Amino acid sequence: MNTEILGVVLQIFLLVVISYPLGKYIAKVYKGEKTWSDFMKPVERLIFKAVGVNPDEEMNWKQFLKALLILNAFWFVWGMVLLVSQGWLPLNPDGNGPQTPDQAFNTCISFMVNCNLQHYSGESGLTYFTQLFVIMLFQFITAATGMAAMAGIMKSISRKTTSTIGNFWNFLVLSCTRILLPLSLIVGFILITQGTPMGFDGKMEVTTLEGQEQTVSQGPVAAIVPIKQLGTNGGGYFGVNSSHPLENPTYLSNIAECWSILIIPMAMIFALGFYTKRMKLAYSIYGVMLCAYLAGVGINVYQEMNGNPRIDDMGIAQDNGAMEGKEIRLGAGATALWSITTTVTSNGSVNGMHDSTMPLSGMMEMLNMQINTWFGGVGVGWMNYYTFIIIAVFISGLMVGRTPEFLGKKVEAREMKIATIVALLHPFVILVGTALSCYLFAHHPGVVESEGGWLNNPGFHGLSEQFYEFTSCAANNGSGFEGLGDNTYFWNYACGWVLILSRFLPIVGQVAIAGLLAQKRFVPESAGTLKTDTFTFAVMTFAVIFIVAALSFFPAHALSTIAEHFSL
Repeated sequence: MNTEILGVVLQIFLLVVISYPLGKYIAKVYKGEKTWSDFMKPVERLIFKAVGVNPDEEMNWKQFLKALLILNAFWFVWGMVLLVSQGWLPLNPDGNGPQTPDQAFNTCISFMVNCNLQHYSGESGLTYFTQLFVIMLFQFITAATGMAAMAGIMKSISRKTTSTIGNFWNFLVLSCTRILLPLSLIVGFILITQGTPMGFDGKMEVTTLEGQEQTVSQGPVAAIVPIKQLGTNGGGYFGVNSSHPLENPTYLSNIAECWSILIIPMAMIFALGFYTKRMKLAYSIYGVMLCAYLAGVGINVYQEMNGNPRIDDMGIAQDNGAMEGKEIRLGAGATALWSITTTVTSNGSVNGMHDSTMPLSGMMEMLNMQINTWFGGVGVGWMNYYTFIIIAVFISGLMVGRTPEFLGKKVEAREMKIATIVALLHPFVILVGTALSCYLFAHHPGVVESEGGWLNNPGFHGLSEQFYEFTSCAANNGSGFEGLGDNTYFWNYACGWVLILSRFLPIVGQVAIAGLLAQKRFVPESAGTLKTDTFTFAVMTFAVIFIVAALSFFPAHALSTIAEHFSL
């Protein structure tokens, strides 16, 4: 047990220590300063020349968003065409068939919005061709899209008064060539040394310890897993994701993958400080997020390593903790750490089954996604926090009788309205979606039975499974309580629309706020200025986040995870 806890501490220590220099490097990349990766400039110039883009041409916030949305619309069409025709495309040694239109819609939307929710099993639902040219491609592009959006906001904040926020295409390419690709190569090399397969052969025929013949899928796994983690994507190459012994073979590979999930979101907070030359603000934001993350880790590690009281009552020893749905080679502690790491970000990969974790662990996993501001996805995580900063500034200003300002720009009604809509959209789509599915389950059982019944668990946990699914979609996470049968018309289309609304409306709102504030006249700091880089304001922001985000979901948790906990 002590060894497991030391492993948890080591991983968190590595994250905190490395995120600072990486954040400094990311800021230099986006500012166009000299870095060790300048050897990529010829490649970048070739890309810009091929697509006819001038990377030095500045965009206002509307042009920035237009480019972002057009890019995503193009890749949606690309993905749909390839997924419904993959059975006839090359690199398909296992003979996997095409996806149905409703499943392809869900898959394509899910990976396009950086959610990577999977209503299929990875090794049988896709071919090597679509794994590479849809899944892996989208994992680079969608992660870079979020990072580019944050880079635009950082640029707007760093200027006193401006009508432009940088060039979307330039930030997108830099995110891929200077940050995501180099880190993916490093992590991929580690995984290959640990036994993760990298090739294009079909299924292996192996003889098990029982003497039975079994087929084992393989393929270009080591090329796809690094970017799924680093880009906070999370889609599993195999159906059981990173609990699969070929996707995550050893404890070292587990450390490398778990570290990869959170390192860029953490570093982006420091990048904000270095880019805007406001390190005190970055420390404040980083401190709030880190404290919330550590609290979640502490709760889940305790819950999982102390076992299930129902099993204790049966007189069965649980020296290794609550091991249902977990891998022996990883242990309860590492699985608990991963469950928090993957849900404070929009990653969603798993190295154990969240459906089997203790009720309070499941509650923490959902709360992380429902709050959706503790580090979050690459780029968009800080942008969600930025929304609550605007709300906190406005409320704080009214409370103390000062004009609401953030970094020298007055926060007025228009910005506040946008921030409020973005903040309330998240609980709205989650709770309405859950209510709809519960209504159909209770009042239209024929519809549910025609789709296979949906739930494998009754009562409190059945509600948790539906609640978790919409939470995961809205947070662009992608993990699930897999007792839910979700490859149906209802879940494919319902989740698909939640994914679209929850990805693009917040990004549009957050970039719009940044653009509107950037155009305003800069107001020098004075004795009456409300400081936003203090401990007091950090606590205020946390309180606003907790009240608006967390308490919105308390009634639903009281009927699901909390009720299940007290029923043990």
